Amino acid sequence: MNEIIVEGRKIGPNHKPFIIAEMSGNHNQSLERALAIVEAASKAGAHALKIQTYTADTMTLNLENPEFKIEDSDSLWKGHTLYQLYQQAYTPWEWHKPIFDRARELGMIPFSTPFDETAVDFLEELDVPMYKIASFENTDIPLIKKVASTGKPMIISTGMATVAELDETVRAAREAGCKDLVLLKCTSTYPASPENTNILTIPHMRELFDCQVGLSDHTMGVGVAVASVALGATVIEKHFTLSRADGGVDSAFSMEPNELKTLVVETERAWQALGEVKYGPTEKEKASLKFRRSIYVAKDIKTGDIFTKENIRVVRPGYGLEPKYYEMLLGRKANKDIKAGTPLNWNDLK
Repeated sequence: MNEIIVEGRKIGPNHKPFIIAEMSGNHNQSLERALAIVEAASKAGAHALKIQTYTADTMTLNLENPEFKIEDSDSLWKGHTLYQLYQQAYTPWEWHKPIFDRARELGMIPFSTPFDETAVDFLEELDVPMYKIASFENTDIPLIKKVASTGKPMIISTGMATVAELDETVRAAREAGCKDLVLLKCTSTYPASPENTNILTIPHMRELFDCQVGLSDHTMGVGVAVASVALGATVIEKHFTLSRADGGVDSAFSMEPNELKTLVVETERAWQALGEVKYGPTEKEKASLKFRRSIYVAKDIKTGDIFTKENIRVVRPGYGLEPKYYEMLLGRKANKDIKAGTPLNWNDLK
């Protein structure tokens, strides 16, 4: 699997998981809060800071028709029209540069999710190093082609997409110029439950589309993300806020700073633990071999004495003969005097 290099940072199976903090609308329409989120994400150890580039008008129509209203009883945004939701959640375009500049100053990679062609053109002016396609846009082939034509790495969330739809999306991206592609396993519910996350799809998706695969995670906590790394995820994206108690369109399923810090640490540990298929003692374990069990003389033995269950035992440490020889030794005779506490060896037998 080819590694991807973005602003000097390498992304791939041979590198620790690439952690993306997604600000989304958690700035609550305050640039000061947005910059504070950037700083908190950096302090927690995130490698990238992502925002979203749209306006209400580039997302939907300003209509009160039933199909433009959110009426799902379990939705966080029940009662809003789509237009009202996006008015509340969007990141003003004039904020993008100060947000990106601050992220870069702190050593993070800043990038965004565009939702239409005008957003791509705007982000190109800011020289973003990579792009993300949201789950709800993963069938927008014109948008896919537009982003792919920049030649920059693309991350595509796969929420709701069938295999046939993903095949069409991946083909469109590659044919339009995308060389570096990451697909993110995603469940498009907010929050998502572990039971509906199906991360066993990750290795299957990697083989099917011959690209890196990660996780766009809307579950609570870090367990699902850590497990995904064990299945080969190279990228983890999580929504991020300063405090869920502060409210905001995505706050209910967003991570707080201490949780993001834990995510960074634990996903790296999971990646380090993968290693390789290996049996036998590792270099570090070789020093512990002496603590295995072996056969020792338990009571003083005279020359000619018979080895019995009373005078030899299988105990720790491991300097004597291996336990598998114990039954073979019983009934044999000693060829010399042996003191209790001596490890038994073959030259002690007649």
